[in-house]
Amino acid sequence: MCLAVPGKLLTVEGDDPAFRTGRVDFCGVKKTVNLAFTPDAVPGDFLLVHVGFALTRVDEEEARRTFQYLAQIGVLAEEGLAPSVEEGLAPATGGGLAEDLACGGLAEGVAS
Repeated sequence: MCLAVPGKLLTVEGDDPAFRTGRVDFCGVKKTVNLAFTPDAVPGDFLLVHVGFALTRVDEEEARRTFQYLAQIGVLAEEGLAPSVEEGLAPATGGGLAEDLACGGLAEGVAS
């Protein structure tokens, strides 16, 4: 199954829009992705990433909802992106991603 997974953009490298890359945090798993399709992305943004390309920016709420859906259908575990059993996936509280997702990488540094 092909899915786009939300992640938090940590850093951006490069000036040429066609070759810009960024480090994206997917629940503690950090990967370098191509930012050609998201030239306006800045650190702190949440991005939907598919096969190494950031396709679009999403807001914090959409990132949280998407992660919850992917966790419910078991895709995060298959991809090695699921929170540990101790952390779990908290139900939505409306307090922001940091409170709603017990997921170190996505929750880290997010203001509620």
